[in-house]
Amino acid sequence: MVLNFGGCCVYSFTGASVPEHLKTIAIPIVDDRSGGGEPGLREKITEVLTQKFIDDNTLQVTDKTTVNAILECTVVSLTDAPAIVSAGEQIATRRITISVQVVNKDLVKRKTIFEKTFSNYGDYPSGGSIDSRKNAIEEAIEKITQDILLDTVSGW
Repeated sequence: MVLNFGGCCVYSFTGASVPEHLKTIAIPIVDDRSGGGEPGLREKITEVLTQKFIDDNTLQVTDKTTVNAILECTVVSLTDAPAIVSAGEQIATRRITISVQVVNKDLVKRKTIFEKTFSNYGDYPSGGSIDSRKNAIEEAIEKITQDILLDTVSGW
């Protein structure tokens, strides 16, 4: 009896599905059009996203002059709103929600791979310290950059 496994599929969440011709990616500084004026937001998202791509190692992060793909990101909104209202209509928890529009372009084949908006959030206690709010922003950034990475390397 002969078994042929030649037609089997191998699934990977580490980027094995990225096309062969894409080896490098550029991640320019994120643009902030949210109007929120959150200091350091652009830089923090760029830094965390770049580090995720470096750690993932599916695509080598390099400068714009020699890349196969480019990931252009724009923060389109940052909201800080009540998330949980307790008895007596007291706000117990607030939620920071960040939305980032991402355009992933294949520069070899000169086409847009995807253009979509990613949103994610972080919560903090109402009346909490500035550090609590900052931690919620960092949590939202962590989640959203992970979503962007996964869609870029596994969304084929």
